Amino acid sequence: MKNLGNMMKQAQQMQAKMAEMQAQLETVEMAGAAGGGLVQVTVGGKGDLKKVKIDKSLVDPAEVEVLEDLIVAAFNDAKTRVEAHVAGEMAKLTGGLQLPPGMKLPF
Repeated sequence: MKNLGNMMKQAQQMQAKMAEMQAQLETVEMAGAAGGGLVQVTVGGKGDLKKVKIDKSLVDPAEVEVLEDLIVAAFNDAKTRVEAHVAGEMAKLTGGLQLPPGMKLPF
């Protein structure tokens, strides 16, 4: 039973660290860009879009589809950066604990 008590204590510590990491993610922002930096977006640590910056040279009514595609590409770039950051923080938190395929933290 002593082993079970240690496991429960470790689980509680990990849960506390995870809550702390989630709070820190609220302050994280990652930038993504497309079109050679002509479209830039900022995404928060939870994957929420915070800011969009579009170079004035792209604002052409005849080229709306290009602009739309660049916004999506910039968002995806920023989101990928956020996900990489979260994965790195999770690796620190779990100490390299290998999770089964498809299992993600936080649950």
